[in-house]
Amino acid sequence: MHRPPTAEAEVAAELADVRPGLASRYTAELPGARAAVLTRLWRALAHEPLPWITARENGREGLTLRLSDGRRLHGPHADPYATAAYVTAVRLDESVYDDPARLMSDLGVAHGTAFVAELGHSVASLALSRACQPDASKEWPVNDWEWEQRVVDGHPYHPNCRSRPGFSVAEQLAYGPEHRPEVELGLWPVPAAECLLTGAWPDELRDGERLLLPVHPWQAAHVLKRPCERGIPGAHPLMSLRTLALPGGPHVKTALSARLTSSVRDISVYSIALSEALSAFAESLAARTDGLLHVTRTLGAATADSPDLAAVLRESPREYAGPGERVVPVAALATTELPARADWTASFARLALTVGLRLLELGVALEAHGQNLLVVLDAEGTPLRLVYRDLADIRVSPARLARHGIPVPELTGRIVTDDETTLRRKLFGSLVAGALAGTAGSAPALRGALEAAVRDLPRTPDLAVLREEPLPAKALTLMRLSPRTGDQWAWLPNPLL
Repeated sequence: MHRPPTAEAEVAAELADVRPGLASRYTAELPGARAAVLTRLWRALAHEPLPWITARENGREGLTLRLSDGRRLHGPHADPYATAAYVTAVRLDESVYDDPARLMSDLGVAHGTAFVAELGHSVASLALSRACQPDASKEWPVNDWEWEQRVVDGHPYHPNCRSRPGFSVAEQLAYGPEHRPEVELGLWPVPAAECLLTGAWPDELRDGERLLLPVHPWQAAHVLKRPCERGIPGAHPLMSLRTLALPGGPHVKTALSARLTSSVRDISVYSIALSEALSAFAESLAARTDGLLHVTRTLGAATADSPDLAAVLRESPREYAGPGERVVPVAALATTELPARADWTASFARLALTVGLRLLELGVALEAHGQNLLVVLDAEGTPLRLVYRDLADIRVSPARLARHGIPVPELTGRIVTDDETTLRRKLFGSLVAGALAGTAGSAPALRGALEAAVRDLPRTPDLAVLREEPLPAKALTLMRLSPRTGDQWAWLPNPLL
């Protein structure tokens, strides 16, 4: 029976045409990329509430999963907070698998076809990303966007950490931040009268009565299907791929209607409409953290009444760095040499939890994962304060705000909730099970950081929940295998218990 070529083989064939000098390095990186993706997948199988797993049995030699069809899947004990690739193979009954896509294919679960393909893309793209890396440097980057380029492996816990279906090898090399390209954004003219615009729109992005919306070149080619006559050269992609640092200027979030990790990315009309009010509200709330938090301001946001044609201009986080300081995305910390790592992680956890729990008490739950949350470091690497960017997925509680006498902003829709579980899941799932866990790199390291951090925190009901209940984390694989939309959750062992 003829099998179609795998994603690994497809990337190898394209690479032979566009960058043949990388072919041998790509091949050498494939085993490590399979292990990295398989480790993330094993975490999901071990801890997410997948309906076709009926029992989990921890034994002396590892973890065994009983499947609803009677088969057994066996692998090592699963650390839900590990970031190193420690799963090189698992065994399904008597068959051994080192390829996560082949494993999911043979599991044959419902809604799994697309996910299988994405796992294959994730392995191949991760190997390509690793193959392009220069020798590691201990020097700290000079430019803010250079920190983003250090995040080569993508999401620390998502099996689709590097999945970029719809991107050719040439496009990955041209647009992926880990490949260190410069990108020319297109400028798409739209009559201002036909746009929803909030905030200010700079003169250099206007042409008479028309707004010039920055457009990602992938979007222009694959979605809008028309090239732009004018552009902005020299933009540097950040780790979210669709957000880029303009030369000497702000960051621009573009509409990029591609499936990256779990979701199809775009910029909703809803988020454009709320952006100005949300930015002003967040800025006023950050002022209540005694200088420990800054929120990058949204300068302007516009859409031609379509999530496929929109852009958001945002302050660069570097605006909040003083002389000799660096602003580092939390996701890049794992790639950076830090002084006295265990003590440093505890210090950072104390800072992040102080800010996150303070805002939660006031009525705002940040989605403080490693991409949205940045830390300001002094010249010696000491964490001083935090910077938060991208307010699109925070949650705001009118009841909590009113309890503290804070004026309730005019916000509507999914961003507004008084549900205690929703608010805590948003913060704890992103900050503790995400940013802090990814920085610590293992359950024992996370336990040490949290134990040191929580001793001096104010004793609030939110802190009690954090200390005494399982930790929430988005069930990323369940979400990808489910016809349901919206967030679904797993409950991970709490290192503090």
